Amino acid sequence: METKDIHWSTVIKPHTSLLDIDLKELWKYRDLLFLLVKRDFVAFYKQTILGPIWFFIQPLLTTLMYFLIFGRIANLSTDGVPPILFYLAGVTCWSYISECLLKTSDTFIANASIFGKVYFPRLIIPLSIVISNFVRFGIQFSLFLMVWLYYFVNGQVQVTFAIFLLPYLVLIMALLGLGFGIIFSSLTTKYRDLRFLLAFGVQLLMFATPVVYPLSMASEKMRWFLVVNPFTSLIETFRYGFTGSGSFSWMHLGYSSLVAVILLVFGVVIFNKVEKSFMDTV
Repeated sequence: METKDIHWSTVIKPHTSLLDIDLKELWKYRDLLFLLVKRDFVAFYKQTILGPIWFFIQPLLTTLMYFLIFGRIANLSTDGVPPILFYLAGVTCWSYISECLLKTSDTFIANASIFGKVYFPRLIIPLSIVISNFVRFGIQFSLFLMVWLYYFVNGQVQVTFAIFLLPYLVLIMALLGLGFGIIFSSLTTKYRDLRFLLAFGVQLLMFATPVVYPLSMASEKMRWFLVVNPFTSLIETFRYGFTGSGSFSWMHLGYSSLVAVILLVFGVVIFNKVEKSFMDTV
């Protein structure tokens, strides 16, 4: 009796290397990626009265709150930039950063039921979160552009060359959020307390980032501390590009880029290691 060789259409095997990322496999599951992006986007305003309008209401209300507390009561400087535009710029950037970080950090725990039933590249989940938040960022950025255009037409702000760095800034924000997020998602499979620590830490990190105040306001002793924060140069460059006010440094931007790459590589290493056995601890 002759035996024929069996050729399997799909072979599932563990990663042989901690840095092993099968880009072809990720591309093969692109339809699933788009479905997850659509799910995250629709779930945000499902069963709400105002629906997608919340994407505009949330940054507007946050900006107004910052304007009243930090602009009127605390009377913090905005470096000559109209306060509403200054705070809206910070809110737009920080919302994308914080959402990417917080939601990707919950990858394993929030999707444990899916992971236990069907196979697909686990990195699809955090990637879908980053992309869906990018769509949300695009909507909020359009609101920022409308407000910015009003002040620009009235000659209250200037444009600098850094405005052309916007795609690069968004990319680094996404990489930082993804890197930090998958590191914490890997650690929270064993240490659940980190979820609460991260939520609290992101709130504190916002005040260590020039979201509601300009970098120029910090003293010389404190400025180095703020510059060490990789998010600082991103927000400062964003403001500098659209308002002509703030600080810009190629060195600081390069530092943020380097940190983003290091965190992403380190995050992938931990993610691949935890992925093999996380179902035993979740």
